[in-house]
Amino acid sequence: MVLCAGLGTRLRPLSDVRAKPAIPVAGEAMIRRIIRWLAASGVSDVVLNLHHLPDTLARQVGDGSDLSVRARYSWEQPVVLGAAGGPRQALPIIGADRFLLINGDVLTDVDLAALAAAHQDSGARVTLALVPNREPQKYSGVRLAADRSVTGFSKRGETGESFHFVGPQVVESHVFEALPSGRPAASIGGLYDRLIREHPGSIRGYVSDARYWDVGSCVDYWHSSWAFAELEHKNGVLRGDRTTIDSSARLSRSILWDDIEVARNAVLDECIVTDGVKVPAGAQYRRMILLRTRDGAVDALPFVL
Repeated sequence: MVLCAGLGTRLRPLSDVRAKPAIPVAGEAMIRRIIRWLAASGVSDVVLNLHHLPDTLARQVGDGSDLSVRARYSWEQPVVLGAAGGPRQALPIIGADRFLLINGDVLTDVDLAALAAAHQDSGARVTLALVPNREPQKYSGVRLAADRSVTGFSKRGETGESFHFVGPQVVESHVFEALPSGRPAASIGGLYDRLIREHPGSIRGYVSDARYWDVGSCVDYWHSSWAFAELEHKNGVLRGDRTTIDSSARLSRSILWDDIEVARNAVLDECIVTDGVKVPAGAQYRRMILLRTRDGAVDALPFVL
């Protein structure tokens, strides 16, 4: 299951255009990158939970066939059900006693086979994929005992050794069964804290040096996009589909989504241009996020790197 229902408030205004997992990273929607990675690891069946701008996700994934998976959807209305309530609602669709649970807003190269093996060997109810928390001022942490059992969670900025949870986890479905269906519930800060209190050792960590790319904020999105561009030998301008750029326009280090037109003599420098924007002739933008208004004009918001 890939968690996709969140509002992405820290990523606004980009998440006002698309659901966060549907936002393109170096030219490809994040959810498609995630599903391709899952498929390459042997996953053939994927469930996505939907709430915010669901059509933007469904358009990217469809039935999953072009990504070599079967994709199905769990709808959450009228409210987002959270990282525990979402899986609880989706259990009848998932139909498995054990499954991978993946965050839809983090890209990583965690070894999923090794994660699953660690879960199987330990007998845990939940196994979290962790890396050393080298930025405790930015990220909250997971505290581990010597045997890798999770003893608690630390808040962002707290001192002491902790680990950073990068999104993938293996879970036993019965962990969620006791929750009421259709009601919001948190995992960390809720269900998982209760499991640790009532069943010590039931949640464990799988620690590795896996890479991860955060897309939590506009600045994180910018840096992660260019990190992938470098890995994939792309540079200059990252273009989406159905984008036209006049030969006289000057663009440098900018990210263009889909259905964009850049007219003659326009200048874009370190900009993010979202779906459907038509950049007028002669317009000049530097470090701006460009949005299409309802009447087809351009709304330019400052972008601070």
